[in-house]
Amino acid sequence: MTEHTVSPLGAMILTYRVLVRQLFSLGRGAALAALAAAVILVAWAVGASDSASPENDALRVVVDLGFGVMVPIVVLVFATAALGDMREEGTLVYLWLRPMKRWPVVVGACLAAFVISLPFTLLPVVLSALVSGGSSDLVYGAMIAGFVGVLAYTAVFVFLGLLVKNAVVWGLTYILVWETVAAGFGTFPARMAIRGYTRSILTGKVGIELELADVGLTAGIMVPLLIALGAIILGSWRLSRLDVA
Repeated sequence: MTEHTVSPLGAMILTYRVLVRQLFSLGRGAALAALAAAVILVAWAVGASDSASPENDALRVVVDLGFGVMVPIVVLVFATAALGDMREEGTLVYLWLRPMKRWPVVVGACLAAFVISLPFTLLPVVLSALVSGGSSDLVYGAMIAGFVGVLAYTAVFVFLGLLVKNAVVWGLTYILVWETVAAGFGTFPARMAIRGYTRSILTGKVGIELELADVGLTAGIMVPLLIALGAIILGSWRLSRLDVA
């Protein structure tokens, strides 16, 4: 018998299947659906108002409610629970009753959290852009920024769930303190805020300047993908050193 009896692809699929069933529940889905409906309702109200600059108003709805609240918080809920809950409960060992490498487990967890988070984030963000009176460029930009942002947040928060206990609290601190406040104080903290890159994607598509959106469209897409890759590598390293028995 070789040391690793489960192939990387098999370990990835196994982890994905286990966590998809574990992460989604009717109660959690209903709560997040209600949040999505509230965001869309606000967007509709903005679109129905008599505004001199409907594109700017629609952009603010997408940026402040979609990418400021909806995307990071929904992803935080699912991604930190993906492996973090099993780590805290001491049940991670059941993912590898047969020996397997650790990095496919992290990739499988990221895929599970990403697949579940995407409809709860991308759909309301895109609908918000539509009902608030945004242009086709804003809708297209919201789709790209949503996909990229969800991917980056997912990988970062899966790693956070492996790194610390009470990962939701730490994640909220990052979202509310770092991305909302600290990122505005200089170039370095802004570069460490995923929100800045999603804003850069939107600015690149609609041509309206936004705070923190100080990189080009290509960098706005590529940097979050690199952040996601780095978080997966760090998560794999962390998982390989955890005592889960």
